Amino acid sequence: MTAVSFTPEEKLRVRNKTAISLLWVGILGIVMMFAGLTSGYIVRQEEGNWLVFELPTMFSIGTVFMILSSGSMYWATRSVKKSNSIGVKWGLGVTLFLGLAFCISQYIAWGQLVDMGVYFTGKSANASGSFLYVISGMHLVHLFAGVLSLIYTFARALNNSYDAQNNLGIRMCALYWHFLDILWVYLFLFLTYIR
Repeated sequence: MTAVSFTPEEKLRVRNKTAISLLWVGILGIVMMFAGLTSGYIVRQEEGNWLVFELPTMFSIGTVFMILSSGSMYWATRSVKKSNSIGVKWGLGVTLFLGLAFCISQYIAWGQLVDMGVYFTGKSANASGSFLYVISGMHLVHLFAGVLSLIYTFARALNNSYDAQNNLGIRMCALYWHFLDILWVYLFLFLTYIR
């Protein structure tokens, strides 16, 4: 029996494919979780005793931050394919800034909900408000993971660790970030129109 021998390039290609595949598995798990949450939202809404209220304006502003951050992440991925380290650094830096701005906008939006009398729990709480807090909060938890990934990727970019051949970290970070953006736009539209 002969052992299979891989070249360093083949080993790298297999490692990269495995990492991307595992990230897709994680993304599918997150999709399933949010499918369950939004399905539960619809089922509970049909039971009645559902408080109808407008979404806070900061949710709209946060949506703009997320869409813009996808654009800056795209800039970073385009730049790394051209080994443009300045473009990579700027793209990741702007994405990180917009991601943090989104986190702050969520916090402010929750404050706006409280000001509107929409609570997560307690005597005055309603299931509609609780679902809104859980759905937006779960997205924010996953976004924190994305921000941590961005911080790590940005730090590596500052050390010029990426180029056209070595860019798996940026590609994975970008895939997850674009997913979070698409997910948030879906959730925002869902929460806006399924009232």
